[in-house]
Amino acid sequence: MRHNKKFNHLGRQTAHRASLLANMTVSLIFHKRINTTLAKAKALRVYAEPLINRAKEDTTANRRLVFAHLQNKEAIKILFQDIAEKIANRPGGYTRILKTGNRLGDNAKTCFIELVDYNEAMLGGKEEAKTKTTRRSRRKGAKSAEAAAENPVAEVKEEPKELPEA
Repeated sequence: MRHNKKFNHLGRQTAHRASLLANMTVSLIFHKRINTTLAKAKALRVYAEPLINRAKEDTTANRRLVFAHLQNKEAIKILFQDIAEKIANRPGGYTRILKTGNRLGDNAKTCFIELVDYNEAMLGGKEEAKTKTTRRSRRKGAKSAEAAAENPVAEVKEEPKELPEA
């Protein structure tokens, strides 16, 4: 019986699925953003976030536990040095999934999965929105009177030309 076994098997045997998720996690650590299908991204989030959470505390035991899953020394170095600094204050939710539509060949749902603290476009957009706060008046009369005083030519209306009688 399959009681309480709800995770997505992704159509693969256990060893193949573990290798796939480990390789995708290593790619995510190296590139900070990868393009994949939605089902794989959701499975990767469940697999990768506990490993990323272990990187907050840099101990030999945590390094060995993460290495047992990933089997990549360079990824472990990046995870425990660079990524751990950025996620130190974050309580969870280290990845973000952005849906990108359907794939052309087989119509599979595709998406980007990325590390939250490494998307400069989204981080930069939030900072700009915070600094840009201007209040504008809702009165139309004051604004149109000022515009008319500055540009008197804009108010001149042309009279319709009369057509000559034939």
